[in-house]
Amino acid sequence: MPSDSTRKASTRWGSVSLHAMETEAFERLADRCLGRVADWLEEFDPDELDYATMDGVIQLEFPDGTRFVLNRQAGSSQMWFAAGARAWHYDWREETGTWHDDRDGHELFENVARAVSEKLGRTVSL
Repeated sequence: MPSDSTRKASTRWGSVSLHAMETEAFERLADRCLGRVADWLEEFDPDELDYATMDGVIQLEFPDGTRFVLNRQAGSSQMWFAAGARAWHYDWREETGTWHDDRDGHELFENVARAVSEKLGRTVSL
């Protein structure tokens, strides 16, 4: 029987190791993802969209009190994004070098930009 680190799970978008990647590799990729989003958020006027960072978490804060959250989930080696009543879980795809939703395959940065665009009422890109 294969060890836990080599067992595979079949998903709609291909095979993913149950321990999808080593902890250090995941944290490096997750931190790079969080850093890209934090850098992007610096461009916004804080009166329009502010944000706060904590260990492995970015909280986007809008003037009306609405909050979106992007965070790493080390236990599942995923990035999670919550916007309003919706939430998504993203797996790393080595072949594309991007994070993709584990249900329909959409890309994380495109979804963050889409959700922020909808909230602000104008198109933004990440």
